[in-house]
Amino acid sequence: MQQVLLLNSSYEPLHICSWQRAMILALKGKAIVLEVEPNRDIGAGHQMPLVVRLLHYVKIPHKDIPLTRKNIMHRDNYTCQYCGCHGDLTIDHVIPRSKGGKDRWDNVVAACLRCNVTKSNRTPKQAGMPLAKPPVRPHHFITFELSKQAVQTHTNRNTMTRWQKYMFWS
Repeated sequence: MQQVLLLNSSYEPLHICSWQRAMILALKGKAIVLEVEPNRDIGAGHQMPLVVRLLHYVKIPHKDIPLTRKNIMHRDNYTCQYCGCHGDLTIDHVIPRSKGGKDRWDNVVAACLRCNVTKSNRTPKQAGMPLAKPPVRPHHFITFELSKQAVQTHTNRNTMTRWQKYMFWS
């Protein structure tokens, strides 16, 4: 099923919806189609929408991204941050809790069981195991949630590339 990026009137990403929902919003005059899929006619002279923008601003309350196992795994692309493998993943504290490390976005990473056991109760530097990338807090709730939703709905890479220009917080 074709997914459509729904933008607020300020061009802020809001949601990923079905092409049918996007067309209903456009036909009711609540949104305008900004981008369409080339050569994808859906009838009555309309093309398949790819990005739509609401005409009236919708206020969204600020939300923090919760520090959960699922969110950590998504941030790290379900990849061990030490060796790059994708299987048997756990959560590792960069600075171990026994050495004062906290449960924070900048101190936890996805790690395979083998690397987690090898690193043990040491820092990556002490263990000689550099991180692939430093752990950071995701910047924007909406963009983070959209990327999770796109993965869950198997949105294709070409569509994600065309949406990227609207994801100015990522």
